Amino acid sequence: MSQPRSKLATVDYLKSYYDEDVDLNHIYRYMDKLYNTQMELAQQISVEHTRKLFGGKIGLMFYDVTTLYFETAQTDVLREPGFSKDGKTAESQVILGLLVSEGGYPLSYSLFNGSQYEGFTMIPMIDDFKQRFNLGKDFVVVADSGLMNKNNVTLLQEAGYNYILGARIKSESASVKQWILSLEKVDKACYDYKRENGERLIVSYSDKRAKKDAYNRDRGIVRLRKAYKTGRITKSQVNKRGYNKFLEISKDIEVVISEEKIAEDCQWDGLKGYITNTDLDAERVIAEYHGLWVVERAFRISKGTLEMRPMFHFTERRIEAHVCICFIAYKVYKELERLIAINKIGMSVDKVLEAAKTITTIRVRMPKNGTYFTKTLFLTEKHLAVKPLFDISGNKS
Repeated sequence: MSQPRSKLATVDYLKSYYDEDVDLNHIYRYMDKLYNTQMELAQQISVEHTRKLFGGKIGLMFYDVTTLYFETAQTDVLREPGFSKDGKTAESQVILGLLVSEGGYPLSYSLFNGSQYEGFTMIPMIDDFKQRFNLGKDFVVVADSGLMNKNNVTLLQEAGYNYILGARIKSESASVKQWILSLEKVDKACYDYKRENGERLIVSYSDKRAKKDAYNRDRGIVRLRKAYKTGRITKSQVNKRGYNKFLEISKDIEVVISEEKIAEDCQWDGLKGYITNTDLDAERVIAEYHGLWVVERAFRISKGTLEMRPMFHFTERRIEAHVCICFIAYKVYKELERLIAINKIGMSVDKVLEAAKTITTIRVRMPKNGTYFTKTLFLTEKHLAVKPLFDISGNKS
């Protein structure tokens, strides 16, 4: 966690800084062992620890996906090119589905084929997680609207799961859309609409979101008009992708930018929808949904700080083992973050790790009796600040 790098670079690091000779093949063989016998155990330990932190219950369970790319275009059963969240086009990838608890503690993960539609990953993973860890239904699934389709919502209802999901309000029925657009746009207002099946559609309005929506649309339209003037827009681009949704075919069978569509889109500025089958009040539903940032942060730390990707393994078992190692590292990261808060260290995880790298332990052999004396040196203010995390008395013999 303090020195994330490739397996080969880790071997070189251990030799250079600790004079430790580690056979690279031993690491690879351990990865095979991890895949065969310990992946399930790692997730089980994480779940049990998280349950303990939250009084024996999972409570909120956030789900999201990301993509992990390889520095190759080679494909197989698991690695396929697909929609990349890293902006890659030619490289093969896998899809990583991740479940985390409130506060961002990792619970479980699964890998899916890189070309699979991410909306098809959620239900199988939640069902599998519930079965593997013998959960009841005392948890609430929280997921983004990008993972939602009618089939997913139906399956959640049939399975008896409680859920809070992002709603695609522009895809609602004509009558519901009419109701939404008739709402008074007061900052931070929220409105509750109950469907016949007991599900609730909650719609909120925010001045800040309205300004952001307008700003993003204006930027997109500027680029669209620029492309239009230079003749770079073709009929094949008249679709619903991004700001191409403002294009249409005129009576003269020419591609034009529709001012009417732009005006219609403006009506939705600042509006955001949520669907739930819980009995939580509307403000609480919105607050819980916004907790999805913990999954996004988990991906950001894993892919950035812990350098989960790009991956250089090419067999399924090594890919799975690599992701498992990163899952464990993130669990340790979150536990360190928790201990930092408990001990009121006042430093980030990254700053603590940076300080820890410069803490030295000396080991001296006593000439009279041959015993060894060790002492950890806390020499700076930062060293002393992080000392409670190490549970070291200072002297050992």
